[in-house]
Amino acid sequence: MGDVAMTVPVIRAMVEQHLTVKITVVSRPFFKPFFDGIPNVEFFAVDVKKRHKGFFGLLKLYSDLQQLNIDAVADLHNVLRSQIIRTLFSLSGKKVAATDKGRAEKKALTRAENKVFQPVKTMVERHVETFKKLGFSVDLSLPNFPEKAILSEEILSISGKKDNFKWIGIAPFAQYESKVYPLDLMQKVIDLLAENTQYKIFLFGGGNEEIEKLNILAKQRENCIVVAGKLKFNQELQFISNLDVMLSMDSGNAHIASMLGIKVITLWGATHPFAGFAPFNQPLENCLTADRNQYPLLPTSVYGNKKVAGYEEIMRSISVESVVEKVNLELNH
Repeated sequence: MGDVAMTVPVIRAMVEQHLTVKITVVSRPFFKPFFDGIPNVEFFAVDVKKRHKGFFGLLKLYSDLQQLNIDAVADLHNVLRSQIIRTLFSLSGKKVAATDKGRAEKKALTRAENKVFQPVKTMVERHVETFKKLGFSVDLSLPNFPEKAILSEEILSISGKKDNFKWIGIAPFAQYESKVYPLDLMQKVIDLLAENTQYKIFLFGGGNEEIEKLNILAKQRENCIVVAGKLKFNQELQFISNLDVMLSMDSGNAHIASMLGIKVITLWGATHPFAGFAPFNQPLENCLTADRNQYPLLPTSVYGNKKVAGYEEIMRSISVESVVEKVNLELNH
């Protein structure tokens, strides 16, 4: 999800700065709401379960895309399936380019020995380079973001009216445990923030297990509401666009909030913003990282999927006070 969200600011800037360009985004149907409302952008939903499943499905996908009379292919995913599609277009004489994921630099950043601890290019910068290979410059120095969505009565029945409240989104989960702030510490963060009656806290997640944990974190407080499982995906995006700040792990919610122009604070455990996945257009000081003096092998992984002995509790080195202080700072300046 985060990978797709990181393409949105680039695609938005691309069509704003090249008014004669039309872009067709090819992805799973779930991600269509990311691109709704962007002018000159259409969405082609890939049917990976039936029509476009397997190798012969890829050939059908290529055939379907040929009907669009496209002039060039930007492969922003650069995995086996997209590589096959772009190769077929290249063989048919179309101009193609692919995002270089910088695997060697990321490996140097995350290896235990001879670590090269310096930032690599962000994925957003890499996508800009992909369009440049196709002859299109994209300037992200002054990005535009969509207007805050007007919330429907259905959404407001869950959130209540905004009035003078500060709305805080908190997304405490991630794909891997090494990227999740311990829930007992997150409980303290929520408890401290909830003491301010001008704050309204909204908890994000997915699936029954996460929703159960979120309900425990909320403690049935009036100013702490679990939105997980209550909104459709496009409604969730509309709602996030109205937040004042999003507190998230290194996860998809951070990238969704940032593509909508919302202030984002991220917590990093085994991973690190230097690996190129920091949220778009957010200051580096809003990325709170585990203590490298205490854990010098950090970051141990690009995605958080590697386990390192003795590094199970790394996120406890991010203090509750520092998280609360950062949220307060963002809400009050």
